[in-house]
Amino acid sequence: MDIEGGGEVLVRQLVASGLVTDVADLYSLKLAELSNLERMGEKSAQNFLDGVNESKARDMWRVLYGLGIFHVGAGVAKALGRCFETLEDVFAASVEQLTDCEDVGEVIAKSVVQWYGDPRNRKLVERLRQAGLNFKSELYKPKGAGAATGLFSGKTFVLTGTLPNLKREEAAAKIEALGGKVSGSVSKKTDYVVAGEEAGSKLDKAQKLGVKIVDEAEFLKLCGEG
Repeated sequence: MDIEGGGEVLVRQLVASGLVTDVADLYSLKLAELSNLERMGEKSAQNFLDGVNESKARDMWRVLYGLGIFHVGAGVAKALGRCFETLEDVFAASVEQLTDCEDVGEVIAKSVVQWYGDPRNRKLVERLRQAGLNFKSELYKPKGAGAATGLFSGKTFVLTGTLPNLKREEAAAKIEALGGKVSGSVSKKTDYVVAGEEAGSKLDKAQKLGVKIVDEAEFLKLCGEG
C-alpha cells in the first residue's frame, strides 16, 4: 500500500504488541497506541497515521497485491486491474474468467478463488471496504474499448536494478500512462528493459535474447522528456 514509515521494524512492533493482527487493523490504529511504542514519538506516530490514511486512495491493484494472495504479485495484480473494474469483480469471477486476463494462468486463478473462498478472508476484505479503501481500478480497460493509445501502446517494459533518480514505481507509472505495460520477467515479447545499477539476471537474459536495453536517461527520452 506504499505507506510512508511502514517499514519492517514498525510492523514487527505492531504485531508483537497485539495492536495489529491483520492488514485491516492498520486502519483502526489510534495515535495514543502508536505513541507508546518504542522509538515512536507523537510526531512519527502522526506521520505514519497520515500515511495510512493517504493509502486509502491508492489504486485497487495495490489492495489486491497487499492481501498477500499466493502467486499474486504486483504484475498479476495490475493485470487483474486491467481486466476488472473493481476488487469485488475480481473476487466474483470464476477461474475461467480470471484466466481470460493476460498474464493470469490457471494456477494463479485458482489461488485467487481459493483465497476468497475462506470466510476469514472475505471478512477481511469487507473490513477494508468499511475502512474506506479504494476498490476501483484506474487501470481497467473494458473489452471492445479499442486499442490503447500512447507512445508506448503495445509495448512491454521490464524494470530492473536501481535507477539514479526515478523510483521503480515512478518509472512504471510513466510507462502505463503512455499506454505501455510493465512485466516482471524478460521474454521474447519484451520490447525494452530499463536497467539501473545491480540489474542482475534480468539484464543477462535481455542481452541473450537481444532485447533493447536502455538506461534512465534513454528511457526518459523515449517518454518524450529527454
